[in-house]
Amino acid sequence: MSEALYTRDILRLAVSIPHQQRLESPDGSAEQRSRTCGSMVIADVIVSDDETLEQLGLTINACALGQASAAILGAEAIGRTVTDIARTRSGLIDFFAGKADSPGEWQNMDKLIVAKDHQGRHGAILLPYDALIAAFADAAKRKAA
Repeated sequence: MSEALYTRDILRLAVSIPHQQRLESPDGSAEQRSRTCGSMVIADVIVSDDETLEQLGLTINACALGQASAAILGAEAIGRTVTDIARTRSGLIDFFAGKADSPGEWQNMDKLIVAKDHQGRHGAILLPYDALIAAFADAAKRKAA
């Protein structure tokens, strides 16, 4: 079962996460933990005046699927808005629920297809998105203060 789940493509992504460092002066930060598996993601963001992601810092302590998901997110997130990130997260949820044929359009999202039937892993895959969305919210809160 784990051999089919942890494919060579997933493992390659898991070791290629971009932006793996905390930012020194982020606009917003968030830490998210999985209650089911103990995975943890910290996201730091710098958001531009047009509300797009300018810089990203990630700290990841997760299984290979969570790491692969973080790699996909990290490669695609710069220049995107929180709405873009939330839409992509919703697309993943729809795919896992059988409401969509694809996990998404971003590069390498198709590598996550192997996890569709492993419901216990979906949270780890969504965790980087949750952390980034929460970091955007923290940045908006700080800017409004």
